[in-house]
Amino acid sequence: MPDSLHHALEKIYENQVALAAAIEELALWIEVRGDDAATAGSVRDALDTLERNAEPIGRWIAELHGISGQ
Repeated sequence: MPDSLHHALEKIYENQVALAAAIEELALWIEVRGDDAATAGSVRDALDTLERNAEPIGRWIAELHGISGQ
């Protein structure tokens, strides 16, 4: 697999991790302010999706590195 594709996949994964961190901060901010609980719940749902997908994405990227490095 071309190095540029590896680089792109790694950056996509990094973006996912960064988005998860930002969404977590927003959820905490909403909760601390005591604002709309439904909004905080929606933010948490989005965060759950990112976190659920992060592990397999990272694993697949690692597998692709292993395949191309052989």
